[in-house]
Amino acid sequence: MILSKGNIAPEFDLYATPDQKLRLSDLKGKAVIMAFYPADWSPVCDDQMTLYNETVELFRKFNAQLIGISVDNKWCHMAFSERRKLNFPLLSDFEPKGAISKLYGAYDETAGISKRALFVIDEKGIIQWSYLSPDAINPGADGILVALEEMSNIKM
Repeated sequence: MILSKGNIAPEFDLYATPDQKLRLSDLKGKAVIMAFYPADWSPVCDDQMTLYNETVELFRKFNAQLIGISVDNKWCHMAFSERRKLNFPLLSDFEPKGAISKLYGAYDETAGISKRALFVIDEKGIIQWSYLSPDAINPGADGILVALEEMSNIKM
């Protein structure tokens, strides 16, 4: 089971680049969209991250920071991000493998990868929405946008 609405989002300290880490607490004061996904370069993950890249400016209108998280290493993330021209950080949950994915209930022990799970966290670090998608299905951005709208009381 993934963490659900009302849970405090667990802190993390993960590589966002080969030499820089990002902590959840660095994003206090912003809503945070966390997109756990199985692997860079897989077709569904590629489509999902590309969609989010096209939607990132809309997320920012809600004062929300998008981050992607998988168990791929920081070098793989860097290559994938550069190739896809992503405008949001990809965090490496590589070592210890899947530690943060496990905290959020978004780790597949059998396959050794992050599950495809989404979380919207408010400015105070409380999960306001979560969703676990089948690995083979791109969950899209609709649920994220509805959660952000509800948090900000803005109707689009």
